[in-house]
Amino acid sequence: MKSAVFYGKHDLRIEDYPMPKAGAHDIVIQVKACGVCGTDVHIYDGDKGAAEVTPPTILGHEFAGVIAEVGSEVTGYQPGDRVCIDPNCYCGTCEPCRSGEVHFCEHMIGYGTTVNGGFAEYCVVNESQVYKLGTNTTFEQGAMTEPVACCLHGIDLCSIRPGHQVVVIGGGMIGLLMLQLARLAGAAKVALLEPIESKREVGKELGADICIDPIHENVKAKLKEHGMTWVNTVIECVGRPATIAQAIEIAGPKAVVMMFGLTKPEEEIAIKPFEIFQKELELKASYINPLTQKRALDLIDSGRLDVSSMVAQVCGLEKLEEILANPEARAKGKYIISPEM
Repeated sequence: MKSAVFYGKHDLRIEDYPMPKAGAHDIVIQVKACGVCGTDVHIYDGDKGAAEVTPPTILGHEFAGVIAEVGSEVTGYQPGDRVCIDPNCYCGTCEPCRSGEVHFCEHMIGYGTTVNGGFAEYCVVNESQVYKLGTNTTFEQGAMTEPVACCLHGIDLCSIRPGHQVVVIGGGMIGLLMLQLARLAGAAKVALLEPIESKREVGKELGADICIDPIHENVKAKLKEHGMTWVNTVIECVGRPATIAQAIEIAGPKAVVMMFGLTKPEEEIAIKPFEIFQKELELKASYINPLTQKRALDLIDSGRLDVSSMVAQVCGLEKLEEILANPEARAKGKYIISPEM
């Protein structure tokens, strides 16, 4: 089968790989769509993502497709079912799992990170990780379920209440999802900070009350002009020290600052403890998607969450390395890989 195999930093090869076989409790999925994630970029650049990757490995953890084969003990699914997966498989027996904090599992299997994933024509996964797509959900939308599930965990930690004021920093795919989720959580006003005009335009269409160019406009003055004088939550979706510092600066008293964007592992930020003390800020982070996949699926299938407006292009596997290596291309929006193309 045609696959994109990661061999190390900046070494991704499209090659023929053996077809996976289903064990008793496994399901083989014919991949129809697989999203290109910021984690994939970090891995391609030689950095650690959410999990360690040992080459050679087929990357890709945001995918949906059609069941091609089921194992002998699988009863809830059958060939032909349209499905997506939760890529993070927990052991259920370690201390974090038994304490209800499954996303800190000490023996986690990560499809597309610790084991082969979805940048291939076929992928085998344990049946516990498979979810049926709703009737209104396309394969491309199904591939977005995992990032939505991650965002849901982050938005839960933000504790947004009806009437709150929320600022989202970064208008990429994650920021545009967070914008919508903040709205659904009850925020009265949501501002989007994004330097690229086309992304600001999408943000406005998706419900942002104000879209600010943080490079050429005075952010604090613009927020004040639109009545956002007490920002309750700032969600940073860029993953850069400068934007994390900006999030702390514009947060209001008793605000939650959610550091959602993934920085490089070695990056550091300078903070002023007095500023955090003076405003009683809560600095939070969000790690993967513990048990939020079904909620994400239901939101997408209901039509209440738009996961399509931020997609730039659907491409074949041959384009994957170019996308991973080109930040200018990725700035245009979310890319989906279709192994059939």
